[in-house]
Amino acid sequence: MKRGILVLLSLSVLVAVGYFTASKWAIRHETVTFIDPARGNRPVAVVIAVRRDKEMQANAGMITLPVAVLNHGNTVKHSEYSFLANVFAARGYLSLSPQHDLPTDPPMVTKPGELYVGRLPQIQRGVANIHFAVDEMKKIQPNANYDKLTMVGHSMGGDISMYFAKEYPEHIKKVVTLDNLRVPFMTDAKFKILSFRSKDAQFKPDPGVVPDAEQCEKSDITVVDTGFQHNDMRDTGPDTAKASIQSMLDKFLSDTDSALAPVDTKAPKIIEKGSVKGPVSALSPPASKSSRPVTN
Repeated sequence: MKRGILVLLSLSVLVAVGYFTASKWAIRHETVTFIDPARGNRPVAVVIAVRRDKEMQANAGMITLPVAVLNHGNTVKHSEYSFLANVFAARGYLSLSPQHDLPTDPPMVTKPGELYVGRLPQIQRGVANIHFAVDEMKKIQPNANYDKLTMVGHSMGGDISMYFAKEYPEHIKKVVTLDNLRVPFMTDAKFKILSFRSKDAQFKPDPGVVPDAEQCEKSDITVVDTGFQHNDMRDTGPDTAKASIQSMLDKFLSDTDSALAPVDTKAPKIIEKGSVKGPVSALSPPASKSSRPVTN
């Protein structure tokens, strides 16, 4: 009997691995560059990730693709979050990753004491890039839901995501951030928020950015204290970190994308490392492989 159970579990694992492997290979990746004449012909490059079968169904008018916008960290390229884009694409999303900064942009000057430490101009530029990229994507793929966006971002990209959600809450389906440090979470939102937090002495959120456990419970915000470092949360990070984040993100999407998903009112809204079963809490993160820092 025990042998039969073990065989069944092994088969289940193989099926799951096979599904995600097949989904990854079935994903089409493309980079397109749009030119914004309203901003001095500014180029906005966008990495697109979409499942080929879902794209064909959308092109045939059979389905409408949900849309996820992935926002990169400061000094990091938009192409360095494929491990996140693949999760969304595998679930049938149209994943868009715009490039927010250019080598010709003026350097960012941090100003303590100012709103978001003086980063509001860069955040607003990111918001403008998102609006422009979405408008251009409507011409390429009209069969997608651009009215309800899932905003995703790491570090500065997480701040852009949260700021966009504050400014345009009616156009937000859900928000996922990875260690955003400046823009406070929305606590009155009508959508779910998931945030992965690092354990990194160099990168600490400003006071008031991350709500406490009681407020998270009231506001339906899930905070995952991963134990990983800030720079682990992109393609150059260790595989253990990326796999853990992918697993928790996939579960979050599975729960929130299903209208019939039950609401677990007993689940903690701040998940500490070691407090729950699963990849995020069970893994002990190694030192970061990343050699290029993110400036925050």
